[in-house]
Order: sequence, then structure tokens, then C-alpha cells
Amino acid sequence: MSRIGKLPISLPKGVTASVAGREVKVKGPKGELKLTLAQEVTASEESGQLLVKPVDDSKRAKAMWGMSRTLVNNMVQGVSAGFEKKLEISGVGYKAAVQGKNLQLQLGFSHDVIFPIPTGIDIKAEKPTSLTISGVDKQLVGATAAKIRGYRGPEPYKGKGVRYADETIRRKEGKKK
Repeated sequence: MSRIGKLPISLPKGVTASVAGREVKVKGPKGELKLTLAQEVTASEESGQLLVKPVDDSKRAKAMWGMSRTLVNNMVQGVSAGFEKKLEISGVGYKAAVQGKNLQLQLGFSHDVIFPIPTGIDIKAEKPTSLTISGVDKQLVGATAAKIRGYRGPEPYKGKGVRYADETIRRKEGKKK
């Protein structure tokens, strides 16, 4: 039995959910998300809570049970509170700026990197060296942050590049004389 899957998902105030067949729709103050569940699980709404249950006792149904419950829980959290990732840019001349629907990154290349901001994502550059990526979809927020970090990941000698705010870089020792 899945310890995660059997937990009910409570709906906060202002969040509504509807289950139609295998499709779950969650609507809240920050937006609306929908998810099509795997064939091995079903969802139901009972007294302000969402319950996800497996269809049978197969190994795949048990695996999909916990994952589907977590995906629905992330949708509920996203439409009520939202998700955010913070990135820090370190290096001489490295900076970022939001220009309309694009993010302009100067990362030491001979050209600026222009990153089109996906729909549903909000990027703020409080300082030229720090970015905040926020949105309702946890997967899209994480993928966007990873893509921006992928342009110039942190290097181990001086720590230059784009890194997550809570990430620690293991520094290497340089050449010895």
C-alpha cells in the first residue's frame, strides 16, 4: 500500500476541483490546471477532499497511485500558493534583464542569450544578478529554471555561472606551483 497515495488531498479555501472520468481540473485564485490521470488510478471528490485510488492490485497501479496523488497535490498547491525558484548569477559582467516577453542574459559569450519566457511563467529580475521564476505549474517552473541554468552552469574553480539560490558549489583547488 502506498503511504503517499492513501493520504487525502485537502482543498484550501478558494480552491475548487472537479473530476470527470480520468480528468481532474483544479481552479484557484492563481489560475487553473488540469491533469489526465493514468488508466491504473481513479480520483474522486468527497467532502472537500480529493482521493486517488488504484483500480487493481497490479505493480504498475501501485506505482501510478503515489505519483498521481503527488501530481494532483502539486496542482492544488500551485493554484492556491504558486511555486517559485530563485537563481543567482555570479561572474564579472554576468547579468540578466527582462525585456517584454524575453529574458536577456549576458553570460560571457560573444552574444547575449535571448530566452523567450513561456506562457504561465513570470520572471522577475530584482537585481541584475538574481532572478525569481514563479508560476502555478511546478513542472514548468522547474524546467524553466533548469533551462536558464543550463546556458552557463556554475564552474567548480571560481563558481562563475548561473546557480540555484540554495545550491552549494563544491569548489576545486587550482594548480599548485
